Parts: sequence; structure tokens; C-alpha cells
Amino acid sequence: MTGTADAALPPGTREHLTSPVTQAALRIQNSITAGTREYLGMNGFVELQPPLIGPVTDPGCRGAKQVDVDYYGHKYKMMTSVILYKQASLLAFDKIFYVAPNVRLEPLETSTTGRHLVEFTQIDVEVARASREDVLDLAQGLLRHVVAYTLRESKMDLAALGRDQDAFTPLLEEDFERMTHREAVSRLRGLLHGQSADAEIDWQGERIISEQTNRPFFIVDYPKGSRGFTDGESSTEPGVLRNFDLIAADGYGELCSGGERTHEYRRLIERMRETGENPAKYRWYLDLAREGLPPSAGFGMGLERVTRYLAGLDAVWQANAYPKLPGIAAP
Repeated sequence: MTGTADAALPPGTREHLTSPVTQAALRIQNSITAGTREYLGMNGFVELQPPLIGPVTDPGCRGAKQVDVDYYGHKYKMMTSVILYKQASLLAFDKIFYVAPNVRLEPLETSTTGRHLVEFTQIDVEVARASREDVLDLAQGLLRHVVAYTLRESKMDLAALGRDQDAFTPLLEEDFERMTHREAVSRLRGLLHGQSADAEIDWQGERIISEQTNRPFFIVDYPKGSRGFTDGESSTEPGVLRNFDLIAADGYGELCSGGERTHEYRRLIERMRETGENPAKYRWYLDLAREGLPPSAGFGMGLERVTRYLAGLDAVWQANAYPKLPGIAAP
């Protein structure tokens, strides 16, 4: 990586937008979105425009708070994730994706991780009747295509930022390792990091384990209770979720999360109650589920995080034209 996790705060708007680093990063990001649309389009996906507000949003957002909006006297939410709408969209098409903006009031301590923004964009993908293994292959194929596309189309910008293209050779030529959450916890403890066996891999743990490899890898099978109700539970291993994270190499941490979805009405009610959610809040979504939602799997890939990784940036705010960090006033 080109700098520390405690990256400097963003400068003023004029300085940021006129910076050659910002301009190169945003051109690289343009290649990433173009490569994404090319790959998913070639594979039969339909791009939809994402909702910005709704009566509910994804509750499983790792300590982040939601933003309320007055919608003609009703309390709506800004989207923290479009996962519920991705499932609903499969009523129209079997393969869909969004390039979706998200708003999350992240905890204040995340302002210096180099990995968190209040406003950010996700490449959100969902496939009807797919398994987790199907979308693991899809996420690997998508990232490989995007990297190859960006290396070709943004060669001059990557060189200007000092990014060595040879760093991506293992990503392009070797399959991504797949380790279980239990294996990841064991590795981290072996590296003297006290990772809980019952929780998501923490931010420092993601960085530490990411530093041990030269290509991205998957962590699968998170324990039940570590994620929200939308993550599907294994039918053969109770207490294990059929989900995953995609972790970048060289200390850059998580790029993507996903997995199989809970979709049956009765099971959704059970999982909501298990995770402390009130089913009454999710009436429109549960009405759809009662009438039938297709089983599915999918993922959300952070656009700024992928940009940071490809460009070799210190922090994700360098990959956003108008960055907002937790607790810090911004335009």
C-alpha cells in the first residue's frame, strides 16, 4: 500500500477536485464501471436504476445508523443497501444489477480506517436460483474482467499513481482461495490478533489477513448472529450462514460481501426475530415474500474500495469526488 491506514483527511473541494491524484483515481473508477457493465452485460444481466429511499432498508450494516427521511408524513429511510430491492427485482428479471449509491452513518471511529465513507457506491448484483458457489465464481470473474479492462484502458493513470501492474498477475492467473470463517479466525489468532469466533472479521483483522496474500480471497461460512436476516442459513450445517466476503490483497481489506438469501416467508419472520428486527416494519417486503420470492444469491462490491485497491490509494475518500467521512463536515 502507498500509505498508512490513518490516511490524511480530505482537503477542500477545489484542492481535491484539481488534484492529479483525484483526477487519475476518478478516471480509473470510470474504467471500473465501464468494465463492470461490459462483463455483466455479456453475461445476460439487466441494469436497473436503484431506489434512493424506502420504508425500510438493510439493517445488517455493521454498527452504522440509518438516515430518516420525511416522505409525505411517513418515516422513510435512505438506502444503506438495496438488498431487499434486489430480491424484489428478480420478479422481473433473473439476473439484475445496480450501480447503487448508499448512505450509512458509520461509527466515528471509522473515520480514520481509510475504508469507510458515509456516502458510497456499490455494484449490486443478484441472480435468481443461484447458489453461493455460483456467485463466488461470478464475483471472481467480474473482478478479473474489471482489473484486465482497467489495466488496458487506464494504463497511463495507473502509471502516474505508481501502481505496478505486475501486482495483479496472481489475481488474473490464479483462482481466489476460499477459506472458512473458522479458518480465518485461526489464522488471525496465529498472527496474535484476538479475533472473536462468533463475530464478523473486524476491520483490523481484515487488514492483517489481507497483508498475508498476493491476490484476493474469499472468507465463507460466517456464524449465525454475525450478519443480518437476509443471509441464508445452511440447511445441512445449522448455525452457519451461506455467505462470504471477498478480501483484497496487500492490506486493502474487504471489497465485497454476499451469499445466498433468506427468501421464504416463514423463515424470514424467524430470522428477523432472531436478529432483533420487528417484522411489522418490513410489511411491503414480507407481502412479496408471502406470495413468493425466488431463491437467489448475490453480492455488493464497493466501487470506491475497488478503485482504491486498483489505484493503490491510501484511502477510499481519494476515490470519491465529494467525500464524506464519519463525523466530519463536508460539502
